Amino acid sequence: MAGKRGNQTVRGMIQSMTVICAFAGVIYFFIPHDDSLDPIQPVDYSVELTTARRAAPYPVAAPAGLPAGWKPTSVTFRRDEGHAWHIGFLDPDGQYVAVEQSTEPPRKYVPKVTLQAALTDGTQQVGGESWQRWEGPKYDALVRTEKGSTTVVTGTASYERLAQMAAALESGSGASPSPVPSAS
Repeated sequence: MAGKRGNQTVRGMIQSMTVICAFAGVIYFFIPHDDSLDPIQPVDYSVELTTARRAAPYPVAAPAGLPAGWKPTSVTFRRDEGHAWHIGFLDPDGQYVAVEQSTEPPRKYVPKVTLQAALTDGTQQVGGESWQRWEGPKYDALVRTEKGSTTVVTGTASYERLAQMAAALESGSGASPSPVPSAS
């Protein structure tokens, strides 16, 4: 009798799995889906930028006038973590570029946001200003420290793209945000 009950259990499980797979197949084939759509949606960072510029004790930087093809993908402002400002982008080549700012000490902050990049002997001139070059296993970075804050332009992109972002940065305070790039 126990053997019969075991066979019924296995048969019932197979029947249930057949029904579930058939239902999943119907959903997959008859519900439209477009694999050509870009899964990464651009974000509007104007509200967070306004908030950060009002709350931060330093001039918060955001890009203005970036050429078409740059896509903002993430934004945060954390007052309780050294007034940390973050805005992430995909560049026209699909590489990641982020702007990070904070009042945390640079020795601690830069390795954290660059995923353990290290200071090199090199510098790079961007818009008449000297930026330190940092190199890391995942992200490289351009770094400037001034007015009680550290600005880091970091990511998987080339130094040329990092410099392009650094050149587009405009600092401000108060409620007047920089223009948000269009979703191209």
